[in-house]
Amino acid sequence: MSPPRRIVADMNDSAYGIIPAYLLARLAESGRFPRAADAARQTLLAGRPTFRTRINLSIDEQGDLVAELSDAPNRTISDAQNTETLPGAVVRAEDDPAADDVSVNEAFDGLGATFELLLGAYDRNSLDGAGAALDATVHYGVDYDNAFWDGERMVFGDGDGEVFRGFTGSITVIGHELAHGVIQHTANLEYQGQPGALNESIADVFGALTEQYSEGQTSDRASWLIGAGIFTDEVQGRALRSMLEPGTAYDDDELGKDPQPAHMRDFVQTTEDNGGVHINSGIPNRAFALTATTLGGNAWERAGLTWYRALTGGLASTANFREFADATIAAAVDDEVATATRAAWTTVGVYEDARRSPTE
Repeated sequence: MSPPRRIVADMNDSAYGIIPAYLLARLAESGRFPRAADAARQTLLAGRPTFRTRINLSIDEQGDLVAELSDAPNRTISDAQNTETLPGAVVRAEDDPAADDVSVNEAFDGLGATFELLLGAYDRNSLDGAGAALDATVHYGVDYDNAFWDGERMVFGDGDGEVFRGFTGSITVIGHELAHGVIQHTANLEYQGQPGALNESIADVFGALTEQYSEGQTSDRASWLIGAGIFTDEVQGRALRSMLEPGTAYDDDELGKDPQPAHMRDFVQTTEDNGGVHINSGIPNRAFALTATTLGGNAWERAGLTWYRALTGGLASTANFREFADATIAAAVDDEVATATRAAWTTVGVYEDARRSPTE
């Protein structure tokens, strides 16, 4: 009998998938979840391959009807019908009624929620700031264990049913992946090392903010979890990542323990995962969550605006953690935000603690 084939994850893939290749590679060797293991192997082998307006009606103080035009999303959802051919058949466009397919409607609503965050909080008309269409494909592949932004559209697998559920049900996943489109059109951070980890972290920030904005959650009531609900009940885990407590999202016999560090002293040096982009993103993730919770209120308003300004204010594509931290201080909306932001970057070790002596 020939020896079993070892699946090696392609860690240099430049597409942005919500499930890190290192987690899929671990799952591919699972004996506890045979269907999920096969799905993970297939997912690894597969790889990752018009302006609109709306009328807002209101009544003014004189009782007159007022009609105002504002930007509106332009969404199209396609169905790959369990193939790996994109884009698939169109099943719902912007003005169509809800479909019978739950995944189609979840994707449609998630795209809309992300659009509303960008427009309402940052006056940004879609991913490129110029009304770009929001396209997505559902039912990609068979038991495909990922969701990703391919540079033009969102793509959702259905999961294997043993470890991963379908990915359209998580608004943080959708917000995260679409945020890669915003990053692509602004700083275009390199997907390697610290710039790549910032790319992933900023996507997590907007994923969390999309959920919070949609649900009207203040920073103290938010879960700060990315991908909550995508694991089945068989997995010992809350989510893919915890922004507030990196390294605590899951701890499962088959999947291992969440490897994200929360401090620079634990920064992971690796050639895998494009230099640890999904792993080391825990450090800037915690910096944002600490900034937001220290300030209180709605995270998208002060902390979120500061991060958005830093991203869109001429940030270099090769920016490292310290350079991005400096950019957030410079972009802070007021002195209180600057103080909270500096304290957060100090807590995670990007800035040195001035209270310590050089010998400590």
